[in-house]
Amino acid sequence: MTHHTLLEVFGIPVTHGLLTTLSVAIFIGTYAMIILERFFHRVPAALFGGFLAVFIGILSPTDAWHSIDHNTIFLLLGMMIIVSVLIESGFFSILSLKALQITKGDPLKILITFSTLTAFLSAFLDNVTTVLFMIPILIGLTRKLNLKPVPYVIATVLASNIGGTATLIGDPPNIIIGSLGHFTFMDFIVNIAPIIVLTHIVGTIVFVLYMKIRGDLKTQITDQKEIEKLISEQKAEYDVSLMRKGLIVFGITILLFFLHHVLHLEAGTIALFMASILLLWTREDPEEIFSRVEWTTLMFFVGLFIVIGGMEHTGVFEQVAHATSNLLKDSMSGILILGSLSAIISGIVDNIPFTMAMANVLIDFGKTVSWDTEPLWWALALGACLGGNLTIIGASANVVAAGLSEREGYPIKFVDFLKMGTPVTIVTVIFALALLYAKYAIFGI
Repeated sequence: MTHHTLLEVFGIPVTHGLLTTLSVAIFIGTYAMIILERFFHRVPAALFGGFLAVFIGILSPTDAWHSIDHNTIFLLLGMMIIVSVLIESGFFSILSLKALQITKGDPLKILITFSTLTAFLSAFLDNVTTVLFMIPILIGLTRKLNLKPVPYVIATVLASNIGGTATLIGDPPNIIIGSLGHFTFMDFIVNIAPIIVLTHIVGTIVFVLYMKIRGDLKTQITDQKEIEKLISEQKAEYDVSLMRKGLIVFGITILLFFLHHVLHLEAGTIALFMASILLLWTREDPEEIFSRVEWTTLMFFVGLFIVIGGMEHTGVFEQVAHATSNLLKDSMSGILILGSLSAIISGIVDNIPFTMAMANVLIDFGKTVSWDTEPLWWALALGACLGGNLTIIGASANVVAAGLSEREGYPIKFVDFLKMGTPVTIVTVIFALALLYAKYAIFGI
């Protein structure tokens, strides 16, 4: 049976140029609907855009299926199940209480503690796992103190993207760069991690100032005795046996994440396998556990991956990558040009397909020029990872945090994320690229 696209059925000549134009138009339309969240929920908007691309023939159903990053979906689903069991055990209630006791309800201490801890954990776990772990604790804590959770959630997720930039395993673009550029874990520690430590400090200063100006760091419970009474009254109900099992499985999962390059297993496969072990071991009701899974977040990713897959399939990212490479004349100017463009593009679209396309272009590019292209790889890593802080769909961790926050009754608007993400992204990208530039300009290494 011959397969015909909808365009062919209506007698419209199908050309590569037409499909490319339509894929970009669908992306812009989907993006517009996501921004206009007052009229459209982002999940049906993404699904409509994705399946419109299939419906009119930009992608076949098989192509659409392959455009979904199954590793990301499996990772999210697996970790959501494990986190759900830990929530059921009362683990997060205990952590929330401990955080309340340590910070004594001081909003500034809460912000700095959570953002720094999240950044550190994101460097060694993936930032999606860190956000899944930290956001429920943070929302519970801010709620008890009558603080607005949303600014704290946004600040924490911004910190997770900054911290995830530091290592080979912290963010998916780094894994791609490490694999295709043949860089080791230690290469990232030496070339990127010191820059990110300083960048995190600068980024923290930016969102502390932002929140201070907005009044989000103002203590709502001013009486210290009232705070002490609140702390003393908090009781954490927990199931020791269930918590022990959950933490054992969580710990083994994290250990396997560290070893996934050695084991040649995707992080998503590990997460879903360990989640299934946990469900079998605990004999928890699967329906109850699955009711806590962020299905709306997963469906949003499915739709968005297909929309972006349409542009990838028609070669849009390849064209952008080649156009970018034409602007690169030497390694020093290349740091600033490639880093800046990567940040802008990664803030608007998912950074994984662009990084993949750009990495392949850099491999070919390195064979045709006489100068050292290694600085360009680090510029790509900094731009692609830090640029994800620009918009709510710029990084997977942003979408996950938004889903968790909305589920708790605190939706994060596209514009609200943009207001906080933009200054942090601009300052951190400029600062990080300047440090990388200085590293090669001064030390030549």
